Amino acid sequence: MTPTQEEIRDALARLQLPDGGTLVSRDMLRAVMVDGGRVSFVIEAPNPQIAAQMEPLRRAAEATVLALPGVDSVSAALTAHADAAAKSAPTLKLGGHPKPQQGPLKPRGVKRILAIGSGKGGVGKSTVSANLAVALTRQGRKVGLLDADIYGPSQPRMMGASGRPASPDGKIIEPLHAHGVTLMSIGFMVDEAKAVVWRGPMLMGALQQMLGQVNWGELDVLIVDLPPGTGDVQLTLCTKAELSGAIVVSTPQDVALLDARKALDMFNTLKTPVLGLIENMSFFTCPDCGGEHHIFGHGGVAAEAERLGVPLLGALPIDLDTRLAGDSGTPIAAGDSAMAQAYAQMAEGLIRGGMA
Repeated sequence: MTPTQEEIRDALARLQLPDGGTLVSRDMLRAVMVDGGRVSFVIEAPNPQIAAQMEPLRRAAEATVLALPGVDSVSAALTAHADAAAKSAPTLKLGGHPKPQQGPLKPRGVKRILAIGSGKGGVGKSTVSANLAVALTRQGRKVGLLDADIYGPSQPRMMGASGRPASPDGKIIEPLHAHGVTLMSIGFMVDEAKAVVWRGPMLMGALQQMLGQVNWGELDVLIVDLPPGTGDVQLTLCTKAELSGAIVVSTPQDVALLDARKALDMFNTLKTPVLGLIENMSFFTCPDCGGEHHIFGHGGVAAEAERLGVPLLGALPIDLDTRLAGDSGTPIAAGDSAMAQAYAQMAEGLIRGGMA
């Protein structure tokens, strides 16, 4: 039997905090959602400093809810709102002309930087980025996710994270955390309904800040969700950062492949190794008849990978649950469904290949 939100709150009300009280009594529990056997909720700490110490509590909260009858999977996101001290701290302005850099833009403590790109929008690149980040985290990797799609940031929604990152000194940015992933996005700094109307230099300055001024900590891999196309962000990242490699996402449709080839050519021109291709929206399985339908064509990305001599890392179907999970802020890879297993297999392949 599926538990109710009240039953979940009651269970969490029995989980004592180290310094007294519970998540419920101290009003730190937010956005409890139940979807069949899937449960998600947000733990909101009083400030980012306390949130940085609450990862063991987040895991304990997930385990407490997972023990309830009828619960198949649990995802608890950890976030924080700014306290009075943070509000009085120096303000941080994101964007502006890039500053001269001495050496490459590689954050201290980050072992690998992995870019995920596409030739065009609408192929599911951000969905793949979010789910791969979560899948790698579940494999025991320390993962960061940088949403470099400045004009269309979607990771705050997909990862279920909100709130403005703190900057106690007006220089270093404290990232947010969700599903075990360290997060940074321009979407945390601007209103969701407001357009980012910037010229190239401001965009490159923001990217420089999000790479160099964010306190990423010790990471095995930093995944960078690139904007579609072959523009300023890609050029800056490939020439200024020490990229370990790139993954290109495409649908099998001919039009998408035309643009994906441009992205592949860009990475080749900029001397960035392409680690593999992912075919998204590869097929659709009819829920009524069970038949498999290739809506956008068949085998195009696999053929392109074979032509280039790079691995085909995965072929992902069109899946309603994946879309619903992304919209609700709990990536499908956080659960135990067939799609979660598909992302887990891709994460295992990246780890085996030394790419993550």
